Amino acid sequence: MQDLILESKKKLTLSGITEVDCFDERDVRLFTKLGELSIQGKGLHINSMSIETGDMIIEGEINAIVYGNSEVKSPLTFLGKLFK
Repeated sequence: MQDLILESKKKLTLSGITEVDCFDERDVRLFTKLGELSIQGKGLHINSMSIETGDMIIEGEINAIVYGNSEVKSPLTFLGKLFK
């Protein structure tokens, strides 16, 4: 299961996170039980994260939440990227 709670476009509470691919102040890319997830905005920062529970809180100006391929549950390995 995965839940997303967006409060006033400033605080995003997530559950079901399996891995964080990369992040900076404009883009947070993660993997969830439902596939790839990208959060885009300005001044983004990960306020809290629990690897044990898969919960995360992201704060900043959140402009977009985009699901990617539901088949991809983790980042590609180096060899996987070469043959993609």
